[in-house]
Amino acid sequence: MASAMLSSFHACKPKGAGSAVSGDAAEKVYVAPGKYDEFYNFVSGGFSGQLSVYGLPSGRLLRVIPVFSLDPEKGWGFSEETKPMLETSHGNVPWDDLHHVQLSKTDGNYDGRWVFVNANNTPRIARIDLTTFRTAEVLELPNSGGNHSSPYITENTEYVVAGTRFSVPLDGESGDVPINTFKKNFRGTLSFVSVSKDNGNMELAFQIETPGVNYDLSRAGKGTSHGWFFFSTYNTEQANTLLEVNASKNDKDFILAVNWKKAEEYLKAGRGRKVTGLKYAHNTYDEKSHTAKTTFNTETVVLKAEELEGLCYYIPCPKSPHGVDVDPTGEYIVGSGKLAAVIPVFSFAKMQKAIQEKQFEGKFGGIPIIKYESALYGEVQKPGLGPLHTEFDGKGNAITSFFVSSELVKWNIKDLKVLDRTPTFYSTGHLMIPGGDTKNPDGKYVIAYNKITKDRFLPTGPELAQSAQLFDISGDKMQLLLDFPTIGEPHYAQAIKAEKVKDKSVKIFKIEENTSPFVAKGDKDARVERKGNQVHVYLTSIRSHFTPDNIEGVQLGDEVYFHVTNIEQDWDMPHGFAVKGAKNGELLIMPGETQTLKWVPDRVGVFPFYCTDFCSALHQEMQGYIRISKKGNNVPLIYSLGTNQPQEKTN
Repeated sequence: MASAMLSSFHACKPKGAGSAVSGDAAEKVYVAPGKYDEFYNFVSGGFSGQLSVYGLPSGRLLRVIPVFSLDPEKGWGFSEETKPMLETSHGNVPWDDLHHVQLSKTDGNYDGRWVFVNANNTPRIARIDLTTFRTAEVLELPNSGGNHSSPYITENTEYVVAGTRFSVPLDGESGDVPINTFKKNFRGTLSFVSVSKDNGNMELAFQIETPGVNYDLSRAGKGTSHGWFFFSTYNTEQANTLLEVNASKNDKDFILAVNWKKAEEYLKAGRGRKVTGLKYAHNTYDEKSHTAKTTFNTETVVLKAEELEGLCYYIPCPKSPHGVDVDPTGEYIVGSGKLAAVIPVFSFAKMQKAIQEKQFEGKFGGIPIIKYESALYGEVQKPGLGPLHTEFDGKGNAITSFFVSSELVKWNIKDLKVLDRTPTFYSTGHLMIPGGDTKNPDGKYVIAYNKITKDRFLPTGPELAQSAQLFDISGDKMQLLLDFPTIGEPHYAQAIKAEKVKDKSVKIFKIEENTSPFVAKGDKDARVERKGNQVHVYLTSIRSHFTPDNIEGVQLGDEVYFHVTNIEQDWDMPHGFAVKGAKNGELLIMPGETQTLKWVPDRVGVFPFYCTDFCSALHQEMQGYIRISKKGNNVPLIYSLGTNQPQEKTN
């Protein structure tokens, strides 16, 4: 049925698609040359594995931040210093599917310190430092079959929380079971990752083991519901094949309500089970030494939900819920049954009363099910087709995205009446209001992140640009202002006032504070050293030369390590480095930073190396040569700058 609705919709073009923008739209999104945007907009890159940063309201792309995927522009995953950031228990995994974005919070509002993102494929959580706009930490999650319901955070960034997308047998040899024993052997896990208030460092604090279902999305409680977490679930049928049919049979699935304060009590009382014999990676990047390291953890603490009273409860929700969202007060929990035509709104107060009075309708996998009517505040009737996600405008209203009917719908939280609707172009998934998941949303804009963009941009072959659409929501009616393409497949995004971030931005790394073991802090430190079959080249870069720039005496079979230090101390003066024949990319070195490129030459000859990032009028002249000779030759290892003058040509 849902497939038929999708097919019929995609064959049609909504009326008025070419004239949906009103006359003052350009004025509202115009940011004059030399002026700053009002918001930073952090947008997930989906299957690109990266995080992109746009200015709002202009829609200008400001930066692509490499996280889980190789990025030759910045040398991410190519330099020896950043390779460890892609390590996992499976080895070096240079790709992932980045779906969701969460800005760190203090007292329920964005504080501008960090951005957390998830890796959906090989389960990981990453933390990006907003002083450098670079990935500072990546933590792999054990006992997880996919990391989709992630990385949602609590009111004061106490925890970053992740629910497994696919329930699986837990890690270890006991995981070798027949697939059709799903109901018996497959389990869901919810991972609670603690975050240091001082430096943001993450640690897997504990996991909650639950019956085997699929977890889609989640949100933390806030205000009155602080201390709770809510997860949308599907496949309560516990099917293991043809889920399109077999996981859509039940009229209702569940929202799982988790009392994480109660979990802390159980942990303190020693009710957690220590699980050992695991292997999961923890990767950290140090901006003083400009190096990353990987450590492998081997244990975690697990709480089994069905054995611990008061820890978890199920709330029935119309079938296949996608989003679950909590309003600014923390009182209202909005479910989005994507195969239903209603939006249920649950009351936290009613949920608490139902728990106290044991208004249950049985159990699922040992966990009590609260009666639907006992937790329900009310339903938004016939708002649209395919509700997915909801955000809040801070004025008592909610806006929900509808995938099938391709629209945004605004409705009032208290009386549940639809106030406005506007078409999107087309098939919108996530939506985002700046601060829309906080205690104090900024009700100025909403952005729809669309999956399909027929007739919106110039054609580019079989696949068209992914799309974001910016709407003004400051008035009674939503007004489309701007379309702009995005990187990869945009899923979720969050936006923060620029003033909370921009003045903290690092402009340079102080060369005197560089503690890299390979740093050359000036030309006097530049050198070339042999250690067995390894040749270490300690280079400095400054406008517009490398020191040294002539190197001889390297032999075929040697491993060459170019340790390049950018000794500039001027903002926005990176230098690049590449050598002919290198198979692993280039470097991009920020002012005051050291990065290393490993190169194994495969033939004899003279090879040029050069700066890849335009840095001055003499950028083209910023180059050097390295000579590779046969193994066992007697060419001495020498290096120089400016002294190895050309010989006169002789007949």
